[in-house]
Amino acid sequence: MTTTHQGLSRPELARRVAEDLEDGWCVNVGIGAPLLQPAQATPGKEIVYHCEHGLLGVGPAPTGEPDPDVTDAGKNPVTLLDGAASFDSSLSFAIARGGRLDLCVLGALQVGENGDLANWLVPGGDPGVGGAMDLVVGARRVWVMMTHLDKRGNPKLRKECTFPLTGPGVVDRVYTDLAVFEFVERVLTLRECAPGINPDDIAALTEATYTVDLRGEAA
Repeated sequence: MTTTHQGLSRPELARRVAEDLEDGWCVNVGIGAPLLQPAQATPGKEIVYHCEHGLLGVGPAPTGEPDPDVTDAGKNPVTLLDGAASFDSSLSFAIARGGRLDLCVLGALQVGENGDLANWLVPGGDPGVGGAMDLVVGARRVWVMMTHLDKRGNPKLRKECTFPLTGPGVVDRVYTDLAVFEFVERVLTLRECAPGINPDDIAALTEATYTVDLRGEAA
């Protein structure tokens, strides 16, 4: 399957996700596009970003010389905001497993129409689960941020995940470069189309079964 639809760029998608963050949330961001989140402006909101390797209060990339000891989960240089803290993995995962995270934002290889998430292994490839399995069961909300199609042009929103699961039924919301979906009473629901994209485009590029409610706002 191929598409010529432009959709949102990665920074634009990151800004779209940032619009829905709520003041005071503690948010973990996973490797890949979610790492763009701390650089997004959230006027009037204080968002505390958590990295699973032991940082709380992560800011955007430095404008000057980076500190090699201050990196995000993807080993990219970041800054620490006023009041930030660093700690060991045991405390970091106690935060994740203990329900202290309001949200984790993760990339995905596949999302099932029932909310299943697969984001750590392409069969035949190298595994890279990291802390995702802990995060998806410990965070109060799980949002996925991904391209609508994979590199081969296949839909990532599927009837069933064919890759090994990170967590069953854990996804609350999906942001792609083409659309926003939400699970409403565990039913996958199209909430929003990206600029220049219409519901017919989404239907042609989505394998999963879903309902459409473009009038309601994602809760």
